[in-house]
Amino acid sequence: MHALVYDGKLRQVDDYPRPVLRAGEALIRPTLVGICNTDIEITRGYMNFRGVLGHEFVGVVVACEDAAWIGQRVVGEINAACRDCAVCRRGDESHCPNRTTLGIDRRDGAMAELFSLPIACLHRAPDRMPDAVAVFTEPVAAALEMLQQIHLRPTDQVAVVGDGKLGLLCVQAARLPGCDVTLVGRHPERWEFLESMAIHAIHVDELDAAYTARFDVVVDCTGHPHGFRVARRLVRPRGSLVMKSTFAAESECNLTMLVVDEIRLIGSRCGPFAAALRALDGGLIATAPLIAARFPLHDGLRAFAAAAGRLKVLLEV
Repeated sequence: MHALVYDGKLRQVDDYPRPVLRAGEALIRPTLVGICNTDIEITRGYMNFRGVLGHEFVGVVVACEDAAWIGQRVVGEINAACRDCAVCRRGDESHCPNRTTLGIDRRDGAMAELFSLPIACLHRAPDRMPDAVAVFTEPVAAALEMLQQIHLRPTDQVAVVGDGKLGLLCVQAARLPGCDVTLVGRHPERWEFLESMAIHAIHVDELDAAYTARFDVVVDCTGHPHGFRVARRLVRPRGSLVMKSTFAAESECNLTMLVVDEIRLIGSRCGPFAAALRALDGGLIATAPLIAARFPLHDGLRAFAAAAGRLKVLLEV
């Protein structure tokens, strides 16, 4: 089958082995797959992954031991947990030490004509939800995760650093509790749709002393080591700094000053899929302005080249 594979080099292959149906899993034919910054970082060495890329998808179940799933249009959580260890039994499946992760860690991803995922990871996409919206479920869930981790109050001032794909989703999620939200970015051409949401945006080069230590919560979505430095500058003493960035490069931070200023540092990763589907179905999160281009899977190399430094590029399978 055709697949987009990373094995030390990003390649298109036409003879990749088709997955075999395993107990407790479903075979899925993807219709749309999103290229995420994590996919790009994998091609730079992140996670030392080898195999089929892709973890943001919407598709149709074509084989499953539970016949009720066959023909269903689905999205899926990316962590395939063992559901038997102590971590899973306490409800932390996304941190299962035995997990594999779709297109990221020891499990082939969705940039292929067919892939496999546990039934327990699947969620049915609402019939009225277009594929081009449903494909954003995984990153929207990741954006909503910070609301699971932090009690954002309507009186809080929140800054999101980074105006890439995830940053533009996180800034929308942060406004849901009624917070005063500011986006810090480098691409003003991406900000127009935020005006109707009363989200203030500012270029990172225009930050002055008035923004230093101003925000109760700061979210780093830059995907670059420098993002932490900007975010750290903005958060007030006893504020919260949420880290969303994952990248292959090393990062440095002054741990002493985190202690002195009593900063709450929070790593934030995967989030609630059911809530993400509700938010998308209810129109609470805008995704159409984030779509930069669409390519067929067979043109995946050109799609990856186009994705660097741009908003969401989608692969049509």
